[in-house]
Amino acid sequence: MHDLIVVGGGPVGASLARAARSLSVALVAQQPPTPAEGLDARVYALSPGNVAFLRELGAWQAMPQDRLAPVHSMRVHGEGSSLEFDAYEAGVPELAWIVEDALLQDALWSGLESPVLAHCASLRIEGERAVLGLRDGAVLSAKLVVGADGARSFVREQAGIAAAERDYGQSAVVANFRCEKPQAGVAWQWFAGGDVLALLPLPNAQVSMVWSTSQSDRLCRLDAEALCRAVENASHRALGEVQLVTPARRYPLRRLSAARLVAPRVALAGDAGHVIHPLAGQGLNLGLQDVRTLVDVINSREAFRDPGELRLLRRYERRRAEPILAMDTMVDSLFRLFAADTRSAAWLREGVLNLTDRLPVLKNMLMRHAMT
Repeated sequence: MHDLIVVGGGPVGASLARAARSLSVALVAQQPPTPAEGLDARVYALSPGNVAFLRELGAWQAMPQDRLAPVHSMRVHGEGSSLEFDAYEAGVPELAWIVEDALLQDALWSGLESPVLAHCASLRIEGERAVLGLRDGAVLSAKLVVGADGARSFVREQAGIAAAERDYGQSAVVANFRCEKPQAGVAWQWFAGGDVLALLPLPNAQVSMVWSTSQSDRLCRLDAEALCRAVENASHRALGEVQLVTPARRYPLRRLSAARLVAPRVALAGDAGHVIHPLAGQGLNLGLQDVRTLVDVINSREAFRDPGELRLLRRYERRRAEPILAMDTMVDSLFRLFAADTRSAAWLREGVLNLTDRLPVLKNMLMRHAMT
């Protein structure tokens, strides 16, 4: 019997499997994508706190350093106002780092020992153990099972944990572009008519686009030249002309909140427990913070407690409740504010951007929170 079974091999699950060094761990997952020679269209903006965590695991050092891009400043634009966050003003080297999904998963998996490549079939709780049945007939048991298996979590469903979901009516269209003007470590964001266009810095005068929009069908039907012109117009040619490097892909956007993060012998982490709008780029950051907190709770437990005791798991749930709720509420409120098409909403959102830009204390507080 294992101490811990982690279901899900994405960045959250793989990092937990590597971080729980004091336990006997089994990772049950599907093979991650193999990094391609070219850029991955899907990227993450990782906070300095989570970058430090990945360094501790040895995963950060395992990625090609010339494929990592620091974010030194962020410029946010509304219809008639703007807001800038600057690492120098905050007294830190970077606000975030942009990392490709496939590279991160490959680095995390390179340090795993014998992951179980299988689909889950059943999960039941038997007193002091959880029993996980696999489709090939194999059976694993552990004191604790952690569901890090995404928004359609098998573990969450089997544990009987309800989840509230809402469709945002948008998809995130992602692609990479080469820019005429150097981006110089700047992350750009434009709010317009309910859409959010983000251009994130990549190495070699390239950017990653995340365009959250209700017009994803139209954008994905455009040819390369037309898509480039659409990006140039929406970004007010801040980076000059752009050339498409990777084809556009889209991901439907939903909001999800699990009623609980824990159940007897079960815990949830990452998208299995919470999914937020990508406008703040904090989805994976929240998931890695889940991992850091859960590992800390397990490592600091009393000697007589095993890692799956519900009383112990509730410590994890309590510690994560406020940060998750705060980020989810802030992001959802921003989405509603910038999606509203009324004169009063336009006045309010411009006021919010202007006020935030003029209050250094508030700007620094927001930056510090996002950099955890």
